Amino acid sequence: MSEDKAWGIRVRRGPVRALVALVGMLLALVLGWSVLTLPEQPVDLARESRAALDESGVSNPVTAVLMNFRSYDTFLEIGVLLLAVICVWALRLPPPQESAPPRLLIALARLLSPIMVLVAAYLLWVGSSEPGGEFQSGAVLGALGVLLVLVGAVRSLSNHRGKLLAGLVAGYGVFLLVGVAVAFATGTVFEYPRDLAYTLIMTIEVPAAISIGLALAVLFFAAPPEVDE
Repeated sequence: MSEDKAWGIRVRRGPVRALVALVGMLLALVLGWSVLTLPEQPVDLARESRAALDESGVSNPVTAVLMNFRSYDTFLEIGVLLLAVICVWALRLPPPQESAPPRLLIALARLLSPIMVLVAAYLLWVGSSEPGGEFQSGAVLGALGVLLVLVGAVRSLSNHRGKLLAGLVAGYGVFLLVGVAVAFATGTVFEYPRDLAYTLIMTIEVPAAISIGLALAVLFFAAPPEVDE
């Protein structure tokens, strides 16, 4: 039986191929079953979403779907991003070598940093009525984090380990807390009371945007913060 060696580990190709084939067959069966069980009359989800828009707490249909009608999916997406950070840190990759940043990059960072903060805040605020939201805001914050590390404004993640970990889990934790708490009022997890929908959505989106930004910046540099012995 032939073997491959990768990452210093010998892997037998036969069992691996059999496992991949089995997983592929199971996935094909699940997809086939999903297609066969589709309703005969297609459901116009866009029309139903627009009809229920007044109950969502926001006027942007995309935000209404992501943060209210399908908020559980968004909750899982943030969890996947957090899981990606954990997996990358588990590789224990070495930190990038430090070098003196170009003076032009430093000047650019000083100019863009406050603007990027304002843009991120605007995208977060306007997401309730126009295109925007936590993911767009988090992407801008992630780019800002990368820029600050590149210019040496943040020299070591280890010096901010506690704050970094708290920021990474804040979005997921607040989302989970709100989703479970509303069940006491509505009887269903992640189903917001109509009168509090906007407030709850913004309560979730603010820490989620910060967590998304931190996660994207951390994934760019890959190396985990060192633990003090």
